[in-house]
Amino acid sequence: MYKLLKPLLFALPPERAHQLVTGLLHPAIASLWNRSLRQMEGVERELFGIRFPNPVGLAAGFDKEGAHIAGLAALGFGFIELGTVTPRPQAGNPRPRLFRLVKDRALINRMGFNNAGVEAFAERLKKFRAKDQSGLIIGGNIGKNKTTPNEKALDDYAICFEKLFPLVDYFVVNVSSPNTPGLRDLQQKEPLTRLLRGLQSLNARHKKPKPLLLKIAPDLSFQQLAEVLQIAFDTRLSGLIATNTTISREGLKTARQKIQQTGAGGLSGAPLRRRSTEIIRFLHKESGGKLPIIGVGGIQSPEDALEKMEAGASLLQIFTGLIYRGPGLIGEIVRQIEVSC
Repeated sequence: MYKLLKPLLFALPPERAHQLVTGLLHPAIASLWNRSLRQMEGVERELFGIRFPNPVGLAAGFDKEGAHIAGLAALGFGFIELGTVTPRPQAGNPRPRLFRLVKDRALINRMGFNNAGVEAFAERLKKFRAKDQSGLIIGGNIGKNKTTPNEKALDDYAICFEKLFPLVDYFVVNVSSPNTPGLRDLQQKEPLTRLLRGLQSLNARHKKPKPLLLKIAPDLSFQQLAEVLQIAFDTRLSGLIATNTTISREGLKTARQKIQQTGAGGLSGAPLRRRSTEIIRFLHKESGGKLPIIGVGGIQSPEDALEKMEAGASLLQIFTGLIYRGPGLIGEIVRQIEVSC
């Protein structure tokens, strides 16, 4: 079905195609792709005290508004991550801000945390939770508004954390998007430690704290990754998500002129696969396997997925692979994991 739809969708501007697909994402239609995943056994995973029905999740960025949860859940994901959400609504960066690199099976985006704000997000999530009978695992990916200075970043993350606490199963702190000016500066040791300790302090006030994870950039050096790992242990994070999009443009098949015309933004898709896996392997080894990792970046086949798990990922997330391969990719990966296990 997706093979028939893909040429039509790729004839449209990427952001328009995304809006069209999500607008048509009715649960009854979505369930046609991977209905059989509900009957599969042996693919469950337990992590952070949460039982995941299968290890394949949706990465943040696909549904920033929490407006398409039911349809996405029906595709067969073991969990979905919503956001990045910010305290106040923001329009994001000027359009066009999403680009396909078809030869590379990749995307470049500079969306800029476009979302309707945490209040609207929470209301949609409340309505879904009130009706949902499936026990869908939902992660909340939280960030700061563009106009909030870094020294006050904790205030923004705290607002989102408290508002979403009763509605999500785990949290992800996003300081690694390249599309909000200065955001990646929060990955440095002192501001990152201060931010994570502040959130864990809020977390500890609740009777049952939620798992708190950090999403990291693929552009960090191994020395910086080692520092992040130490901070993760010092602040008692539940895990890491490796990785976000990259600012690198190395090794692309797309013509250099087109890449230059496209401009700034985070690159995702097949070119990110190797670096993402390399980082997962490093983090897994350096942590002695003691810190769970969600692997994301360049997964466009079952083989790519197994590569991430063999490197040390406990769970997986896809996004760009969904664009190029379609929803059937979810089932292909889960079935390969079932066979491999």
